[in-house]
Amino acid sequence: MPIDAARALAAGPRTREISWTPRDVQLYHLGLGAGVPATDPGELRYALETRLHVLPSFATVAGGGAPGVIGALSVPGVDVGLAQVLHGGQALTVHRPLPTAGTATATSEITAVYDKGTAAVLVLRTEAAGPEGPLWTEEARIFVRGEGGWGGDRGPSARPDAPSGEPTRTVRRPVREDQALLYRLTGDDNPLHADPGFARAAGFDRPILHGLCTYGMTLKTVVDTLLDGDVTRVRSFTTRFAGVVYPGETLRVRMWQGQGQGQGQGQGQEPGPGRGEERGRGGVVRVAVSAVERDDAAVLADTVVEYG
Repeated sequence: MPIDAARALAAGPRTREISWTPRDVQLYHLGLGAGVPATDPGELRYALETRLHVLPSFATVAGGGAPGVIGALSVPGVDVGLAQVLHGGQALTVHRPLPTAGTATATSEITAVYDKGTAAVLVLRTEAAGPEGPLWTEEARIFVRGEGGWGGDRGPSARPDAPSGEPTRTVRRPVREDQALLYRLTGDDNPLHADPGFARAAGFDRPILHGLCTYGMTLKTVVDTLLDGDVTRVRSFTTRFAGVVYPGETLRVRMWQGQGQGQGQGQGQEPGPGRGEERGRGGVVRVAVSAVERDDAAVLADTVVEYG
């Protein structure tokens, strides 16, 4: 069969040296829609080299090369077409603040192959360490449609309970028409995000936005809205990609800081009555993201940001 689970798991870790510059960080942030308004001090933290801070989700593209989905397809034992593949979920743990420029050793391996019946799921784990020690750990879950059914382990099925009560904050984030074309310059040049013919062959009406772009946009929204713009407070960020986003749509990002606390008040950036946690203390933000124009179709689910 196109996926040989035993061979993929036996392939062992692969190591590569990666590096990045402030320009790489700036390009990533601009690919998420940062820099609007262009004179906003909060946005200049993402776009101006003299004030630059690194959003932790930059780890998913640091060093360019073959991130996430495309990287998993180069593993021995995995012989499938790119049109069969979708990014199913992403988890990131940050061990220290990311520098604006740096080098690191990134070690990746397939740690699990699950049989979901109609699809296989590959779990690709990457550890990155710099001269001063560990920087981040990330885990990508990649769905390969049509490759399940061999009787293998189905994998864990438990999911966190859905957030309850009204969100603490609700924010709308527009997605530019050209956002996928810009974001793919960070290293993920999967034609699904740019080529209309390829997108149709993969079962979509038109090219879709990278899941990791939505992932980064969501983390930026949480940081800017609930963490006072302090990127260094993020400890981990986990999500499940529940649906696609089309360039030109609007994301609705709902955030619960302190489960069950806060009352949303309509649309736009809406202050609730309180954050539920004292300023500067650690905690958890639960997040749900949907596409406004498609009756709030789910985009990201089971999404959690842990912060210090």
